[in-house]
Amino acid sequence: MKKLMSIAMLMLAFTFTANAQKEKKSPAKSSSATIDGVTVTVNYSSPSVRGRTIWGDLVPYDKIWRTGANEATTISFDKDVKINGTTVKAGTYSLFTIPGKEKWTIIINTEAKQWGAYKYDEKLDVMRFTVTPEKSKEMQESLEIEVDEDGEISIEWEHLEVEFKIAKA
Repeated sequence: MKKLMSIAMLMLAFTFTANAQKEKKSPAKSSSATIDGVTVTVNYSSPSVRGRTIWGDLVPYDKIWRTGANEATTISFDKDVKINGTTVKAGTYSLFTIPGKEKWTIIINTEAKQWGAYKYDEKLDVMRFTVTPEKSKEMQESLEIEVDEDGEISIEWEHLEVEFKIAKA
């Protein structure tokens, strides 16, 4: 009887875990590309619009954002890279942004393992630079961060897109 109960409990736990994973509102995603021999990988959680006002509301303007949901988004390089003219050593970093109406600040920070931006520490920034957001061609229901082999990283969500370039150092 104990063995039967153990099996039943195990099955129940498996079912609960499987259903919880299916219902994640911000599923984990990853994008990776090799750029001139450098592998670049971005790991993030992808929230959806679900009828909400995103920019200036769900994601406030001029405030630090984890650039996704759940854990802080990370960006990894297996070799040194140049971003906006600055050399960034191989490693894994958090990728934060400060969205604004006219300009966004992109932030590469050394503290990769953190939940959201609650313990974000500006003193750990490797670099900051600004980009100009553009209206995207199509509505993007779920946040997408793409890395392509030309070194472009694009962040697209709702009707907005920002891009920046990475090159081998």
